Amino acid sequence: MGVGTSGAKSAPRARDVRDTPAPPRAGQHDDRLDADHDVDHGADGGAGLGSEPGDELGIDPDDLPDGLVIADENGRVIRFNAAAARITAVPAATALGRHLESALPLEDLEGRRWWQLTDPYGGLAIRVGQPERNLLLPGGREVLVTARYVRTAPTGPVRRVVVSLRDTEARRRTERSHAELIATVAHELRSPLTSVKGFTATLLAKWERFTDDQKKLMLETVDADANRVTRLIAELLDISRIDSGRLEVRRQPVDIGAAVGRHIQAYVTSGQPADRFLLRIAQPLPPLWADPDKIDQVLSNLLENAVRHGEGTVTIDVTPSASPREREDGENAATSVTVSDEGTGIPEESMNRVFTRFWRGSKRGGTGLGLYIVKGIVEAHGGTITVGRAPGGGAEFRFTLPVGTPAYLL
Repeated sequence: MGVGTSGAKSAPRARDVRDTPAPPRAGQHDDRLDADHDVDHGADGGAGLGSEPGDELGIDPDDLPDGLVIADENGRVIRFNAAAARITAVPAATALGRHLESALPLEDLEGRRWWQLTDPYGGLAIRVGQPERNLLLPGGREVLVTARYVRTAPTGPVRRVVVSLRDTEARRRTERSHAELIATVAHELRSPLTSVKGFTATLLAKWERFTDDQKKLMLETVDADANRVTRLIAELLDISRIDSGRLEVRRQPVDIGAAVGRHIQAYVTSGQPADRFLLRIAQPLPPLWADPDKIDQVLSNLLENAVRHGEGTVTIDVTPSASPREREDGENAATSVTVSDEGTGIPEESMNRVFTRFWRGSKRGGTGLGLYIVKGIVEAHGGTITVGRAPGGGAEFRFTLPVGTPAYLL
């Protein structure tokens, strides 16, 4: 079926292909490449804008998120966008027209001049560029640099050197986060493993000298420390899956009110007074399909925070609510769980960091990974979680989960 015969208006195009000159054959010189020699090296860094293909698409080099530096066949800078000026702290007007090595004096981590080391205009004629690597600007600031060599023919002379610059701050933050995670894990593992090793070595060496009660106490301590190590490893696996987007949710019907009741009963059994907890469930609740193990993990973290760091009565409200995402099947398409206490609460300036890694608040203890994992689990269910100040003055955590039968069961 032919197109363009229905009388509909044709869509606007960035440029008409019929008006575009055919590309040169291999080995044939393209005079258009010489257009950048007649440029106005203005302070805006837009030298030769009219001769670049990007202008036909309405792309301004200053709009690019990464630094862009282009040198001609003589090594003279003809492009220096705003991001390059910001990263290098060199004004575009200063860089334009200068030799590449002078405008962008890069060194490798061993202090060698990078342009002399790589020699983009000499050496092997089959080179196409340089892969991304860490280099140093004057003053020792690190920057990620990638270079591309543009030739008119596969083995012809270099007509353009295109350099991309990226700030390393984001990568540094990631590396610091990983280093902090490793340090935290090493610290948290050292204590229980030292205890396990000490008690087991003592029991093996002097088994006959201890009474049955002493042996039982030692073995219970070893068991508790082994459980602590197991929980830490489970947290690390959860973080890995959350960060990589591979956290699996196995949905099945969940009675959220009963789940909260089980956690409260566990605290009462372990010695907490029963009147410290207030559970309020609004009926009727819509049917909730979720991963019961992961919902238990969320409830466990939130209740533990309220009991350990809060004061007074811990109130848990389970209510139907509007879905965290737009749906067409009614207002009460979600279930909300609110956990609040009557303690001092979370400072206003810290609330935006509560769900980040290693946040522990004013009281130390724990890995600081629990709420980060809670947020990942709730969002994996398509829900939302917020933190605020409770009516009693303490902290209030509220998570909302969409409900309804999964599509694969309909």
